[in-house]
Amino acid sequence: MKLYEQLANEIASSIQSGVLKRGDKLPSVRQASLHRTISQATVFQAYYLLEARGLIVARERSGYYVAAGIINMPNTPAPASSPSLALTDVDVSELVFEVLESIRSKAVVPLGSAFPSPLLFPLARLGRMMASAMKDLDPWSSLDHISPGDAELRRQIALRYLIDGLHVTSDEIVITNGALEALNLCLTATTRPGDTVLIESPTFYAALQSIERIGLKAVEVPSHPKDGIDLVAMEQAIRAHKPKVCWLMTNFQNPLGSLLSNEKKQALVSKLTEHNIPLIEDDVYGELYFGEQRPMPAKAFDHAGLVMHCGSFSKSLAPGYRVGWVVAGRFAKQVERLKLTTTISASVPAQLAIAKYLQKGGYDQHLQSLRHVLMVNQIKFVEAVERYFPKGTHLTVPQGGYFLWVKLPDGVNALALHRQSLNLGISIAPGPIFSGQQSFQDYIRLNYGHVWDSKIEHALATLGQLISTQQQAFVASKTSI
Repeated sequence: MKLYEQLANEIASSIQSGVLKRGDKLPSVRQASLHRTISQATVFQAYYLLEARGLIVARERSGYYVAAGIINMPNTPAPASSPSLALTDVDVSELVFEVLESIRSKAVVPLGSAFPSPLLFPLARLGRMMASAMKDLDPWSSLDHISPGDAELRRQIALRYLIDGLHVTSDEIVITNGALEALNLCLTATTRPGDTVLIESPTFYAALQSIERIGLKAVEVPSHPKDGIDLVAMEQAIRAHKPKVCWLMTNFQNPLGSLLSNEKKQALVSKLTEHNIPLIEDDVYGELYFGEQRPMPAKAFDHAGLVMHCGSFSKSLAPGYRVGWVVAGRFAKQVERLKLTTTISASVPAQLAIAKYLQKGGYDQHLQSLRHVLMVNQIKFVEAVERYFPKGTHLTVPQGGYFLWVKLPDGVNALALHRQSLNLGISIAPGPIFSGQQSFQDYIRLNYGHVWDSKIEHALATLGQLISTQQQAFVASKTSI
């Protein structure tokens, strides 16, 4: 372990044990350097690592402080409303569409959005890349970009896997219209109507919609806000329902923000391989980590070709370009043929623009900047939730991504809150849209991926007032009985 990591871990332990309390000021870099007889650069690295973990926050011209909310609002334990392991006929689309339609207006504060702000991305530079690539395009080359996709883009994606220690060939990669198409192609390649899909709960609502559309059944397995799916419950569900495929997010899950450890990912893949069950791994948030390095995908532990790893540039580089991909393992040929029989090809200009951007470099620099903005936003959101929301509120503090999963106080209904807040120009994502059983009636998901301003702070303060009003009405109704 490096010296700065040791220092960071010591300070983190002091925060978690309560020796250092929220709002406490840390020694200045110079003081810590003199006291510990280490370089100021080492102290800076330690403080930056703690800041990346969300444990401390820098205040301009003042120094570093323990972040608010870390102690007083701990990660929520496994939800009390965990789903049963019974099969579910999914019927959530109408509710999901109601929520999605609410965030289309620019006038609405998009706390319920599934996307980060487009202002955080190098869209002007991407536009120039696209114009340059299209100017030099050979008209006959359009045939080169049909499924499995542009060769150079697939090569650049394979190189990024190599940087992370995974050997992936270009032939295994199929370019798609965003990650959602990749996920749907994988689901279609591995199931037939009436089959069962194992999902985590809560889960991304698009997974539920895909299951509903194809005519599949879902078995929901509880997932913890910190470390993800319950593997014991997963084993029980497998033995009881014999699912044909499993669909999970292993890194910064939407909506929980949970992150599976490498050991748990390895155990997950081993268990699914034992039962010969393919895994559709939705990893669209993997690049948005706040630590030192990208968390490994479950695909890294796949030796049987059963893991279909799906990614996208929509959350990390180019929202609106709709360019995703899948490393489909033993299902690559099936996925490629399904792509050819449906949408044929992802946008050629979008593929060329992203390929050229990756060639020219700058992607990692952009990601570093994006991650820093999201990390700072997370701290501001956590502080605001603590300041404005009433007692009895709990939330997750994830190590990446851009979602907070918030447990509301007793008696507060997420759907009622969604409709009340929307009338005031604020969108939220209510918990029931993340469950085929429409559980999580007292949870909401908040998006901190938009540029922090007074409008967002005011929206959070308003939400806190609405929650307090509901809570007070609930308490009054209980006492009047």
